[in-house]
Amino acid sequence: MTDIQHDDLKISVLASGSTGNVTYVETPKRKILVDAGLSGKKIAKLMESIGRDLAEVDDLLVTHEHSDHCRGVGVLARRYHLNVYANQKTWQAMATKVGKIPVDQCNVFEMGVTKSFGDLDVESFGVSHDAAAAQFYRLNHHGRSFVILTDTGYVSEKVEGTIKDANGYLIECNHDPEMLQMGTYPWSLKQRILSDTGHLSNEDGADAMIDVLGNHTQRIYLGHLSQDNNVKELAHLTVASIMKEHDLAVNHDFKILDTDPDRATRLTSI
Repeated sequence: MTDIQHDDLKISVLASGSTGNVTYVETPKRKILVDAGLSGKKIAKLMESIGRDLAEVDDLLVTHEHSDHCRGVGVLARRYHLNVYANQKTWQAMATKVGKIPVDQCNVFEMGVTKSFGDLDVESFGVSHDAAAAQFYRLNHHGRSFVILTDTGYVSEKVEGTIKDANGYLIECNHDPEMLQMGTYPWSLKQRILSDTGHLSNEDGADAMIDVLGNHTQRIYLGHLSQDNNVKELAHLTVASIMKEHDLAVNHDFKILDTDPDRATRLTSI
C-alpha cells in the first residue's frame, strides 16, 4: 500500500478565484505549478502551508496571459530558476507583464500537444476565452489524470473528448447568473463574462462535469469563483443539486470540493 501511495499523482489547488490562480502538481519525479496568478511571496507561503518548498519546483505551465494567471510568473522564474512553458501567442501577450526571463528558461508548449515532464505527461488543449490563445492541461501519470479547466465561455465537444473520465478535475464555476445580472458590473463586462469567450457559470460547470465524468472520476474541485458574483456555498449547492437531478451519486462515487482564493486545498492523491 505504501508503494502505491508513493507513486500517486498528487495535487493541491493553492489558490483559485478572480484574484489569482495557482495549482501544484506532484509525482515521485516531478513538481510542477500550473499558473502563477499571485505574488511570489504569497505563492511561497501557500506552498509552505502544504509542506512543500518552491525551490523544489521544476516547471511552471502558463494557461494564458491574464494577470490572475501570470502575475507571479516572472518573479518565480527568476528567483527559483523555473522552466516556464506557454504557447507562442501567450508568450507574446504576457511579455510586458512578466519582465525578462532568461532565454534558456523560456519554452514553447503549443496547443494540442502532449509533452513529457519526467514521469508526467501533459496534454494541452485550447479553450474559448478572450485571451490570445488560452490553453489548459490534462496531466497524466501512470494511468491517473487530473484536468485543469478554469477559463472558458463554453466547453466544446472537442474539449469534452480530451478531458473525459479523468480521476480529478478543477472546473470553473465563475458566477451565479442572477448575482451577475443584478450586480454592479457595467453591462459591457457582464456581456463579456456571459459570452462564449467569457466564463462558465455554476450551472455551466455542472453541465460540463455531467458530460465528462466517468467511472474513474473521484474528485471535482470547483474553481475560479468570482469574488463579486458568486458565493462558495451557492456554487457547491448548485453543482451538487444539478448532478443529483441527473441521478449521479454525489459524495458516494465522487466528491465535490471547494477552493479558495487565499488558502490551499490539502495535498491529495488523485
